[in-house]
Amino acid sequence: MTSATAYASAYAPAASTTAIPLAYMARSTITSPPPPGTRADTNCSACSLHSICMPAHLSATELARLDAIVCSTRVVRRGETLYRAGDQFKSIYAVRVGCFKTVITHRDGHEQVTGFHIAGEPLGLDGVCSDEQNCDAIALEDSKVCVIPFDLLEDLCHDVKAMQQHVHRMMSGEIVRESGLMMMLGTMTAQQRVAAFLLNLSSRMKTRGYSSAEFNLRMTREEIGSYLGLKLETVSRMFSKLQHAGVIDTNGKQVHILDSEKLAGV
Repeated sequence: MTSATAYASAYAPAASTTAIPLAYMARSTITSPPPPGTRADTNCSACSLHSICMPAHLSATELARLDAIVCSTRVVRRGETLYRAGDQFKSIYAVRVGCFKTVITHRDGHEQVTGFHIAGEPLGLDGVCSDEQNCDAIALEDSKVCVIPFDLLEDLCHDVKAMQQHVHRMMSGEIVRESGLMMMLGTMTAQQRVAAFLLNLSSRMKTRGYSSAEFNLRMTREEIGSYLGLKLETVSRMFSKLQHAGVIDTNGKQVHILDSEKLAGV
């Protein structure tokens, strides 16, 4: 297994295991008005992506309990922030529509992209350990998230073992993602990093029923470089190199993987 393939596999958990199980958990009776920009319109059991986000083989009673969690959705426009570093941790979020980047700002003002999150993936787990968010989550396009109050989630996990297991897997998946990123930054060449990034995104798209060979990048080359630890010029050069080799074809932000085996073998 090549370095690029190893990273792509590590960062792309199977839908039935470490993929976020909570993205469409449910709508319930709201006892207080939702925050501005939120709407209580979530129904997990009827969601088109419930097979990605919810535990399998739940009983009717357990499904009803999922739909009884106080949960709303929030629309976040492109460029807006879902939460910022230092905000009090109260909820975790799951991307329902759109794409987000997470960013850490260093003391000198330099921004470092730490992740990209697409539909069905979690946001906000970094706040569990310190009761405050440790990064900014910024929408790369008009997006919508499900808001899941963490205290209610803990109560549910106490009573429904399947949910507890999924939350454990979700957190484990974040650990795997972080270790995979460290491996990539520490051992891969620039070309391998770009290849691994594309393979990983391809795998995540396939899991959601989209084409694994052709997709649009919601992030800029500069943002990709920040995430991969590469300069903008290097990222552009690696895309051009892969295109000249007949491995991918690009047109602006649109990427077409022509030979996935060659891309994995970089």
